[in-house]
Amino acid sequence: MAEENQVIHCNTTEAWEEQLHKGNENKKLLVVGFTAWSYGPCQLIAPILAELAKKNPEVMFLKVDVDELKTVSEKWGVDAVPTFLFLKQGKVVDKVVGAKKDELQTKVKKHAADASSTDDPSLNGATAIATATASESATATATATATGTIAPTATTPTTPTATA
Repeated sequence: MAEENQVIHCNTTEAWEEQLHKGNENKKLLVVGFTAWSYGPCQLIAPILAELAKKNPEVMFLKVDVDELKTVSEKWGVDAVPTFLFLKQGKVVDKVVGAKKDELQTKVKKHAADASSTDDPSLNGATAIATATASESATATATATATGTIAPTATTPTTPTATA
């Protein structure tokens, strides 16, 4: 098999299943290029995929030749080449059909960022805290507006004042 940061060619069903399992187990984004080597656009996009693999070590890049693995491409609903499927946890989250370099690069960047942010538990906690804080603040503001009271904030003094 290929080293990391390279496109891994799956030329048997067993190799495909092994790499799919490995990607799911590691919770990595998988970008699978379904190609036909004899088709010109597939040849043109191949170096782009290889470059993306080098620049995105957090992503697994696989290549499946539709002529070698017809059953795999049929199972995944591939009816045109090149087709790039973006998989997370064994589910298709996005797709690019055609040798669309810019769209492929944009979607790899987007989904790689999404995958890395959801893999970091500390970020998930920060997001949850920020969401809860924003929600509580919105609730307090809505309550104050509805009741005509002003909720104390960091800039509003909350100490009682003496009256004569």
